[in-house]
Amino acid sequence: MSEIWEEGKPFSSIGNKDIGVLVLQGFTGTVGSIIYLAKFLAVQGYHVEAPRLSGHATKWEDLNKVKYSDWLNDVEIAYKKLQERTKNIFVAGLSMGGALTLYMLERHPEIKGGALINHIVVLNDPKVKLLPILSIFVKSMPAISSDIKDPTVKEPAYDRTPTRGAYEMVKLLNIVQKDLKKITQPLLILKSREDHVVPLENVDYTLNNVSSKDVKVIYLENSYHVATMDYDKDLINNYVKEFIETYL
Repeated sequence: MSEIWEEGKPFSSIGNKDIGVLVLQGFTGTVGSIIYLAKFLAVQGYHVEAPRLSGHATKWEDLNKVKYSDWLNDVEIAYKKLQERTKNIFVAGLSMGGALTLYMLERHPEIKGGALINHIVVLNDPKVKLLPILSIFVKSMPAISSDIKDPTVKEPAYDRTPTRGAYEMVKLLNIVQKDLKKITQPLLILKSREDHVVPLENVDYTLNNVSSKDVKVIYLENSYHVATMDYDKDLINNYVKEFIETYL
């Protein structure tokens, strides 16, 4: 068992309000990528769970050994922990954590709403189609991590992108895409105008496929992909808090 990085350990907080929030990290990132948001929500008195996704925060080779179903299991376990404390649960996720947020909204209509931060749900990169073959022969590709405008900040994330892990993410996205119409809960979509990892088209794709009547899209003007660690991080915190308190 590889040792887990300190920044990648799961975060859990018991609140004093009847509200729970599941906060989800992205692919190759860590809980450290979203900890600023998770801790802010905990300070508001909310119950918070931010699980470590399997294969993350150890060594990049470990991400080639997991299945997307492991991530779904990680998230469901964290969700059950929140259910033991409150019925009023929201989900927020960064990047692939946004895809997992959509998955949870599809499977759990009782969830009150979802906040998507530079979320990924569709990938049109030509290399994606090659992943099933590529992942057999090439173990990793250049990193996608630490896309941050603030030069003083570095994301605690892998310095390589594991190809088998990436293929598992693609499988996850395919599952999420099929059931987007099941989503009826309110959504908050926060999207960096300049994001070098996930293209803007993910916003329109989501808007065109979910059944939610109440969707708010806010564009972030001063952050790249890992916006939860970037110049707009306080804006994001406040937008998510306002969203939660609107739909209680």
